[in-house]
Amino acid sequence: MDVDYSDEEWGLLVGLPQSVLIAASQAEADGSRRTRDEWTVGMTAIADGRGSSSSLVQKVAAEVVARQGDIEEGEEPPVIEFPDREAGIADVLTRAGEAHELLIAKADPEDAEAYRFWLVTVTDAVVSASRTGGVLGLGGEQVTPAERSFRDSLATALAV
Repeated sequence: MDVDYSDEEWGLLVGLPQSVLIAASQAEADGSRRTRDEWTVGMTAIADGRGSSSSLVQKVAAEVVARQGDIEEGEEPPVIEFPDREAGIADVLTRAGEAHELLIAKADPEDAEAYRFWLVTVTDAVVSASRTGGVLGLGGEQVTPAERSFRDSLATALAV
């Protein structure tokens, strides 16, 4: 079933995956190499949505890839960071809650569930993309408390 979303609603649904990637990447301050690794993994996870069984996830993922470039084709989108990390992360969580309410109101329940699960999957991919705090690749944490907190807050906002 195709749902007719307003431009603003569609913009929310299409903008949120990359915003989630940014927030997940910035949940923990990492070096530029780790951040690039997180972006590569995150954009791949977004692109993977094109193979979803959900038509909503397929359409959103295809639009994000069309706008940002296909990492699988060797196109590297620029790494984006929030000017104010805490405010940016809070805004993403607010928009995730708005998307959840929109999906409840308009989307097919299976599409809504798939979209919410996909965003958490993108987050999981990003926060586990590289270890933090190790030396020369040894030690450190795979997922830090700050990253786990963002992931849990996102899941709560999306009611996953």
